[in-house]
Amino acid sequence: MTDRRASATQAGSAVQARGAAPGSGRIGAIDLARGFAVCLMILSHGTNALMPYDDFPSWGQVPIHAITKFSSSLFVIVFGIALAVAFVPKTSAPDWPQRRNRLLWRGLLVLFWYKVLTVVEMYGRHDTSAIVDTLLYRDFPSFVEILGFYAIALLWIPWLLPLWAKTPAVLRWLSPIPVAFASWWLLHHFDFWGVPQLQALLVEHPDYYTWGQLARGPLVLVGLLIGGLLLRYYGDRRTRLALAGALALVAAVLLAWFVARGGDLQPLLVEIGRNAGKHPPQLMFMLFSVGGAFALLALAVAGGELLAKGLRPIAIIGSDALMAFIVHIGVIFLLFREAMGLYQAVSYERALMLTALLLAATATWIWLWQTVKRRRRAPVQRQ
Repeated sequence: MTDRRASATQAGSAVQARGAAPGSGRIGAIDLARGFAVCLMILSHGTNALMPYDDFPSWGQVPIHAITKFSSSLFVIVFGIALAVAFVPKTSAPDWPQRRNRLLWRGLLVLFWYKVLTVVEMYGRHDTSAIVDTLLYRDFPSFVEILGFYAIALLWIPWLLPLWAKTPAVLRWLSPIPVAFASWWLLHHFDFWGVPQLQALLVEHPDYYTWGQLARGPLVLVGLLIGGLLLRYYGDRRTRLALAGALALVAAVLLAWFVARGGDLQPLLVEIGRNAGKHPPQLMFMLFSVGGAFALLALAVAGGELLAKGLRPIAIIGSDALMAFIVHIGVIFLLFREAMGLYQAVSYERALMLTALLLAATATWIWLWQTVKRRRRAPVQRQ
């Protein structure tokens, strides 16, 4: 067991030494993959928050809005990858309790902003009682709900990471199966004591737009598995490309399965754009969403630091997803909808243009924010 932990730590050091962005301690492929997810989500929010889906032109529904459905699955997978790379190798270190507590604090911070952005999303379109009900988990928002998933996940998953690190490899690789089965069984055979909101939080509910902890748990576990491989193989170009090829193969299989079962794809993709089969997750939606997520992840891993540098605005957005959420939700709902009165008052083309400007503004703001933080730390480090 000690040898295995030492090997994981050494692998992590190798990634930091050979694969991370110089001087940053970060893996560019992870930031880029997360950036793909955030940018697709902003693309979805920037158009869908300004006009109804039915008013989208056909090319806006398919392919543009359809491919934004890759984002949620990619988000959750990258969440697991980041945990595997940054935290799992440290679970046996003497300072693990401090690292775990930082994750828990991060969860509380995300929870705080989830509640704040819930008010931002609902302000002006809902009465006070509806907002209060949503803040108290009697209902759920839509545009910011994925933050609620992360906030809760960050409050319980850190406690299980040491167990994950000690679990034999064969059990880790099998782990998504029992979690998926448990989610399916509970969804169809348990009434959650007549509390639909509790069902929504754990295994999802058709009446609530929220990500369930168990329903999306298999994707977190898949991310942890991929993160372990990334930790070991990212530093060498040949092994990194082999890993990217394996991820691309999985993407091809899932998307081929989707096409084979889909029949007439145009109306199916239009319905997927409407989130049909998203909550609770159903086969066709998940084949499309997870297949696309694996394809984008394969691209990020194959490109490595070079592609992350070439697509730096996207990687910058992915380096601080919470800040990206704060910025884009604030701009869309407070500036575009409330201050400028653009709700249902723009064409799709103008909504796309505003979204492109929003993406650029988000990347610029995060870059400025990170630059200021680095300069504030620099004098302390010199001392």
